[in-house]
Amino acid sequence: MKNGFESVKCDEKNPKWQEATKRETPIYDRNDIRSDFERDYTRILHCQAYRRLKHKTQVFYAPHNDHVCTRMEHVMHVASVASTICKYLGLNEQLSNAIALGHDIGHAPFGHHGEDCLNSLMEQKEGKDAPKKFWHERNSLFFADFIETLPDPDGIAQPLNLTYAVRDGLICHCGEIDQQGIKPRADAIDLYSIKRPGLIQPFTWEGCVVKIADKIAYLGRDIEDARQYHILDMAAYRHMREIVATTLNSKGNHAFRSGKAVNTTVLINDLIVDLCQQSTPEKGLCFSEEYFNFILEIKKFNFAHIYNHWRLKEFSYYADNCLQTIFRTLMRYYEYAKNGRMAQALKYYPVLGKTFVEWLIKYTNYRPITWKTEMDRKKILRLNTVQVFNLNDIGSYIKCVVEFISGMTDVFAIQVYDEIISF
Repeated sequence: MKNGFESVKCDEKNPKWQEATKRETPIYDRNDIRSDFERDYTRILHCQAYRRLKHKTQVFYAPHNDHVCTRMEHVMHVASVASTICKYLGLNEQLSNAIALGHDIGHAPFGHHGEDCLNSLMEQKEGKDAPKKFWHERNSLFFADFIETLPDPDGIAQPLNLTYAVRDGLICHCGEIDQQGIKPRADAIDLYSIKRPGLIQPFTWEGCVVKIADKIAYLGRDIEDARQYHILDMAAYRHMREIVATTLNSKGNHAFRSGKAVNTTVLINDLIVDLCQQSTPEKGLCFSEEYFNFILEIKKFNFAHIYNHWRLKEFSYYADNCLQTIFRTLMRYYEYAKNGRMAQALKYYPVLGKTFVEWLIKYTNYRPITWKTEMDRKKILRLNTVQVFNLNDIGSYIKCVVEFISGMTDVFAIQVYDEIISF
């Protein structure tokens, strides 16, 4: 129903408003014509983690193909879908745009292959002090809270300091879980108490919309990209037509205008319209039974014919080797990191050495031996950030290395890998 959610939108009339707009650290004052959520949107837009999404894999590694979806294009698709839904239902578009834009800033290089690899690396250390497992939803929150900075009017690098509603949307955006009747949770909780992706609903309706928009955005586009690489054979096309015929029999074959495969724009439109027609604040955000079954079957199709395709499996071995080699190299020089000699240890790897030492200086208690006195790091670097990692603890160093790798683009990870293995 049009404007059917206006009474529950995240605005000044909503009892959640004060919690939703709260920031962990007060942001600097300025004369601004933007709302809090618009300000969050532009802070994400200008941060480096967002910029790097243009060279991160969505599903297919394709730095030389301008027409295959990258991680940056994906987040823009999600923002577009979420904005359309929010506008029709009467929800806050500014909030959904900010969440959607930032929801993948913590994603690893090489898509979900890279995420699985980093997760396995973090699981290698056992015991109660072992680092928590890597999952990109939590990592997006971590990057927003502790890693990404922007200069304030005085040129001092400050954390993003996003509002609670946007931070909540980052960690709760998981679109992999199939649910009907999604509704926001009631309480503002400690976001770092969330231990697994997809189990906790967002705090706002807008966050719930982004969660569903993530699924709508990737389903059809992944099929479109698979067609470009000739991943799908005729048997796959027949399977796809069977899915439409058996799940959308009362709604026609609108998604099959091409005669072969799902038309991405038509599929996105049909899913958005169905969601908007079926959802109410009482029922929650939901699809009709036919379209929900269609989504389940298309997800199965994508796993069977795309994500588990042998070519992507072969690529995953290469991606794993790149990231594991970088990890093992940096772990080999742990003692050098503790003693301030990492620059000397990595002198034969100039690209890796320069970037990793900069990372250590910015986010750890690292003190280069070239620093003759105990200088004020924040004043020298013009930073107002906290020390995130402790180099005196091996578990913290493991997490430090994994987080450093997670911020890499695919292209940069390959460049560093080639640097390590070249003689």
